[in-house]
Amino acid sequence: MNLKYFPRLVDTRLTNVLSAFPATLIVGPRAVGKTTTARRVADVIVELDDPVQAAQFRADPSVALAAVRRASVGPVLLDEWQEVPEVLGAVKRAVDQGAEPGSFILTGSVRAPLQSASWPGTGRLITIEMQPLTVLERQATDSPSSDVVNTIMTGQALDLEPPRERVTLVDYLNFAVAGGYPPVSGLSDDARKLWLHSYVEQLVLRDVPELGEIRDPATLRRLLHALLESTGTLTPDTELAAAADMNVKTVQRQQRLLEDLRIVSSLPAWHANQLSRLIKRRKRYAVDTGLVAALLEADTHGILSNGDLMGRMVETFVLAQLRPLLDAATRRIAAYHLRQQDGRREVDVVLEASDGGIVAMEIKAAAGPSAKDARHLSWLREQLGDRFRAGVVLHTGPAVYPLGEGITAVPIAALWSNKKGEHSG
Repeated sequence: MNLKYFPRLVDTRLTNVLSAFPATLIVGPRAVGKTTTARRVADVIVELDDPVQAAQFRADPSVALAAVRRASVGPVLLDEWQEVPEVLGAVKRAVDQGAEPGSFILTGSVRAPLQSASWPGTGRLITIEMQPLTVLERQATDSPSSDVVNTIMTGQALDLEPPRERVTLVDYLNFAVAGGYPPVSGLSDDARKLWLHSYVEQLVLRDVPELGEIRDPATLRRLLHALLESTGTLTPDTELAAAADMNVKTVQRQQRLLEDLRIVSSLPAWHANQLSRLIKRRKRYAVDTGLVAALLEADTHGILSNGDLMGRMVETFVLAQLRPLLDAATRRIAAYHLRQQDGRREVDVVLEASDGGIVAMEIKAAAGPSAKDARHLSWLREQLGDRFRAGVVLHTGPAVYPLGEGITAVPIAALWSNKKGEHSG
């Protein structure tokens, strides 16, 4: 298995947070690299899934934590904190008593306790989201960075230069099929599929049951398969319930558990006072396209022969590249989708800055989008006026070119080939 460390977009943010705050929590899917990243900056590592180490913290978490802190000169990493949730109270007390910046890093795979009203981390832990590997991170030789989000948000998409090397639709689908879990990087196709199927079994038999009552793993597998198969859609819960042979309430509850584990994600529906008849349902996406390909037994050739799946895999892949860039952006940017109830107009991604500025994106599995492909962006521009900062059609071709006032065709590869402070052209 490839043990190479890939520099991550969160590395810089982790360093900055540790320099200013006493405790940080890294959250993300299992096997996404949270512990590997944290280990690189930690001085002492406590593995709470080790029964011997965990026993000390269960017996008296505050005393155990104080002893570890005395033996360290840098951050203490509390790995798999959810195995001994009592450690959170000890961290809370240490922070309240004046722990210095960079004292604690917590990593783990479970999100649900963070949503509890009794969560002790509020105001004491800075949360850092970690996503599967992006192409930018995979190709980086040092600390990865990109200014593409800022360039687009400030209406300067035409300044983006095309990628130095041509990236074709087949290349994009190859990236999508490979996915972004670091342990599968460099593995053969068969080995990657074996790992991903084992990953699903771990989810079904251990991870999801830890968060909620699961009486029938077989129905959960069916639901997970249905969710991944419908990535990039607005499939109603009733259809998912039929596919999984569950009732709707159970589907909704178990979807939330899968979102807690960062296996599926969703874009909320965007709305504005001047626009009516907008649909309110969230749009679901798989967090990792490699998992979709493995569960559907789909390779690049098979995806190419299925136009509907191809378009949704490209869209899901683009969202997987975009999420970490938004997390790393210097400004707070929220992502949504937009669709009218009659389906006449739809925008794949709506990015809203904290000042209300809007950038709208369409994602096309096509090499030469035209103004027709940007018509919904043009419509939104007319509706929003000055709030509309830019429209972008992300496509599989090589060129950057205008598609209308404030609307630009941009290669998907610009998400990793245009780096901060330089261009790849």
